[in-house]
Amino acid sequence: LMHMQGTPQNMQDKPEYKDIINDIILNISDKTDRLRMLGVKDIIIDPGFGFGKTTDDNFRLLKYLEKMSIFELPILVGVSRKSMIYKTIGSTPEGSLNGTTTLNTIALSKGAKILRVHDVKEAVECVRLYERCYHS
Repeated sequence: LMHMQGTPQNMQDKPEYKDIINDIILNISDKTDRLRMLGVKDIIIDPGFGFGKTTDDNFRLLKYLEKMSIFELPILVGVSRKSMIYKTIGSTPEGSLNGTTTLNTIALSKGAKILRVHDVKEAVECVRLYERCYHS
């Protein structure tokens, strides 16, 4: 279940939030309630990095990602090669592996349980090192 403001055609046309964290929480809450009423039991939430969000919105979302744990559902984070990384570091999607790994590590520390990635080997190494540090 992913949050997105607008549609794929217009999601980046001036995305605006009153309070991005609370707005996403309310949106996901409504959607999870509807899914549960339909009998869906297995839900993964994705706050939708890059989908109807500015770079500042994305970093604020990552900073407060742990607030998504209110749902007691697995959190999926997909920041791999996103513009929030390569625009910030002055690179390209292909040149943003180090930034992706950095943000994946932050996401794990903030409660992410699933990472959507392009560079699987590097992400597995990131998770192994994170797990070794915090869960051994």
